[in-house]
Amino acid sequence: MDVERILNLPAVEQGRLIRTGQVTSEALTTAYLHRLESVGRKLNAVARTLPDQALEHARIADREIQAGHVRSPIHGVPYGAKDLFAVRNVPCQWGSPAHADQVFPYDAAAIQRLRDAGAVLLAKLAMIELAGGGGYEYASASITGPCLNPWNTERWAGGSSSGSGAAVAAGLVGFALGTETWGSITVPSAFCGITGLRPTYGRISRFGAMALSWTMDKIGPMARTAEDCAALLKILAGPDARDPSASSKRFTYSLGKVPHGLRLGVLPTDFATNGARSAERAFQDACSVFTSRMRAELGEAKLPDFPYDAAADTIISVEGASAFQTLIRSPKLGLLRDRSQQAGLLAGLAIPGVEYLHAMRIRALAAPQAVAIFQQFDALIAPTLLHGAPPVSKSLNESWAHMGGNGGPGNLLGWPSVSVPMGFDEDGLPLGLEIIGAPYEEATILRLAHAFQQETDWHKRVPPAGRP
Repeated sequence: MDVERILNLPAVEQGRLIRTGQVTSEALTTAYLHRLESVGRKLNAVARTLPDQALEHARIADREIQAGHVRSPIHGVPYGAKDLFAVRNVPCQWGSPAHADQVFPYDAAAIQRLRDAGAVLLAKLAMIELAGGGGYEYASASITGPCLNPWNTERWAGGSSSGSGAAVAAGLVGFALGTETWGSITVPSAFCGITGLRPTYGRISRFGAMALSWTMDKIGPMARTAEDCAALLKILAGPDARDPSASSKRFTYSLGKVPHGLRLGVLPTDFATNGARSAERAFQDACSVFTSRMRAELGEAKLPDFPYDAAADTIISVEGASAFQTLIRSPKLGLLRDRSQQAGLLAGLAIPGVEYLHAMRIRALAAPQAVAIFQQFDALIAPTLLHGAPPVSKSLNESWAHMGGNGGPGNLLGWPSVSVPMGFDEDGLPLGLEIIGAPYEEATILRLAHAFQQETDWHKRVPPAGRP
């Protein structure tokens, strides 16, 4: 089988082809490494490739599978990880010039679990420096430069898991690990036209992953399909004594037929004010898939009135300043590429404790009231964002003014969400559909996302940079 034709297939399909002997892990790994060095470097999507390690692990996977020892559905599948995950004795730069020489003597929990499942780590992928801690104004806020969108290299891939989004979309890896504190999985997934899962806060151990906000950081898979994300979450989820926030809840799922009569709450979206005609049309079409083909019932959903965004912003600012206070108080702060990020980190140290406590109190009050919405609805839906990816050279402060999205409340409250492709805007850039669930209801939203992808083919579209 032509290896080039396999590079853009879903991870679970790649795993099946490896198990049935139609391709080897070594052949896939070799092809991906070539694309990472050629296409990936041009997109600024790569922090570091790991060719020797990857090829060794791919050969081990092939031998194990040939001997009948199959570890998981993704045994032998090559992947990439955002460069904030520790990999033993491999530089981990956090996207930051200030951490260019940083190395850890251990593996992050997520990396170890994927290794135990037989996945092959190909590369550390580009990211916004410090995952955007302190805020940033330009896409160039990264040691690797601005990550370019595979659909149009004059546009941004999204942050802060930019390299993960671009690499999956461009066929540089079978899947990728990303993290989200406020939009860092769902945004690049929407901009790059892939499927990204932000699990419930605490679903996946964060041991060995850079901390930005201890009470809001989440790890999740970025892949081609909801089925991929479900298979990966099953591997990644579970307790870890090294991370007190890691949940003991196990994840199980079934992607069978969606039962008729599911209730979906449509979150309010101001398409007109934000000039989002393409997103409005695409979202209406997506809604019709749920109603006409799945017989779902749609209703208007409105969250209780709390300052979700402001509370989330305060918590991230204070916890980020605490996490990076050694850097902030050192001359190395000036090494960061984005001046507004330098200023934002400094400002975080000056936020009064009373403001942080007020934000935490808002979250405590909002959580039980907001989650009651899932007594009315099985899941919530909305456009992930209202526009496609912005120009890579433009101020993100300006670009973000009309993007919309529900990242503030979803992340503040720790709810799971999945973004799937739902069409394209007038410039040919991908648009995302977000499906949000109650805490630990990933199985529900992934089943809905899978059913949507069974009825549409947006997730099968390949960008120019991803074509052989």
